[in-house]
Amino acid sequence: MASVRTALARAVLRPRAPLAQPSLARARNLSAATSNLPREAEEQIRHDALLPNADPREDSASAALTDSHLPYMVATYARPPPVFTKAAGSYLWDLENRRFVDFTSGIAVTALGHGDREFNRILADQAAQVIHTSNLYHNPWTGELSRSLVEKTVASGAMKDAGRVFICNSGSEANEAALKFARKVGKVIGGDSKTDLVSFHNSFHGRTMGSLSATPNPKYQKPFAPMVPGFSYGEFNNTSQLDTLITEKTCGVIVEPIQGEGGVNVATPEFLQALRDRCTAVGAVLIYDEIQCGMGRTGKLWAHSNYPASTHPDILTTAKALGNGFPIGATIVTHDVADKIVTGDHGTTFGGNPLASRLGHYVLSRLSDPALLENVNATSAYLRTRLDALAKQYPGVIKEVRGSGLILGVQLDRDPTELVKAARERGLLVITAGKNVLRLVPSLVIEREVLDEGLKILEDAVKVWIAESK
Repeated sequence: MASVRTALARAVLRPRAPLAQPSLARARNLSAATSNLPREAEEQIRHDALLPNADPREDSASAALTDSHLPYMVATYARPPPVFTKAAGSYLWDLENRRFVDFTSGIAVTALGHGDREFNRILADQAAQVIHTSNLYHNPWTGELSRSLVEKTVASGAMKDAGRVFICNSGSEANEAALKFARKVGKVIGGDSKTDLVSFHNSFHGRTMGSLSATPNPKYQKPFAPMVPGFSYGEFNNTSQLDTLITEKTCGVIVEPIQGEGGVNVATPEFLQALRDRCTAVGAVLIYDEIQCGMGRTGKLWAHSNYPASTHPDILTTAKALGNGFPIGATIVTHDVADKIVTGDHGTTFGGNPLASRLGHYVLSRLSDPALLENVNATSAYLRTRLDALAKQYPGVIKEVRGSGLILGVQLDRDPTELVKAARERGLLVITAGKNVLRLVPSLVIEREVLDEGLKILEDAVKVWIAESK
């Protein structure tokens, strides 16, 4: 362990000179100078010389750190080699002190960017007062956040009947609450036979058993089958199936207005309207999961604000950006739903703690600001223009650019895994979604010059990736 600490100290404390831009000449010189090395080592040196942010090698401080940690961690993730140690705005720095432009925002979480000053001030101030008391007692911030979510949601033109809120710790928890509330409503109005739930293919609602059962992807479900009974699955944006899919036994339907993990698939107005009409006809609760697409990401506070008021849901879930990196989630319900939930029906130990709630209250005040939302729309228009130009340059490879606001998907004709790596090794972080989709979810306050920097890297990475994959 001492050797690991020594490596870490050297990496963190050693003064770093600015990274020089790589050149072909430099790579050739290095190749010639190392020609007596094994071919594999020579190719690695040439590779690293051409890339400003080449993945850390096996003898790096990053590798030493992860090698010492991984034996103690459940292997639920396949992470790339960089170890991130600090962040500011839309930049991340790794243990080797290399800077990356962040187009992921922690999977649509850090909407205000990394290191927002007022967020950090509030975090420190509240932590010095009280962090946790449990829901056995009142605190000043759970109710204040709940009131703000209701008032700002209605004022924004979304969910016109929003009435009450359940505060929890994550998106999966918010969806679990929504599914439980739907079951309770169904049993109140239809007895024990009205308990069926409906979701849609290519959706992602979480990894706890209820939300996982609503996520019809064998990759996630098969290891933990059987799922919770009572779920049926339909095709997203297909209205012809709804009369047989949603029946008198259905208590709830959960859908993402924009499927994030499934490939940035945008619901049509006709589909959401048909869902709303069918749910109303059979007395089922309509749930909108806006955990990824909500909180200002589409240029409006809620994604469903882009649709007619006649499509509004009975339950709305959120998380991710609400905490800007601090764990929090929320389930917003109409008064009609709330009236059927009584003391003891649901609960949480940590949910709604004073620290998370106060931070969420601040983040919501920022993400609901009209000036910020206007900037999201302007940034989105610029980003779409650049991506459309890239699509025209490579029409056989880039099939479509879709999405809304700053949740955009680039549909490709092949697996983008190597493109993600090519971008990372040039200093840009991007992620994938669905089948062959590159997902762009940068901070909602990303500066134009940082956006341009990231787009230039992406353009270079696409060019190299296409050339190497021929």
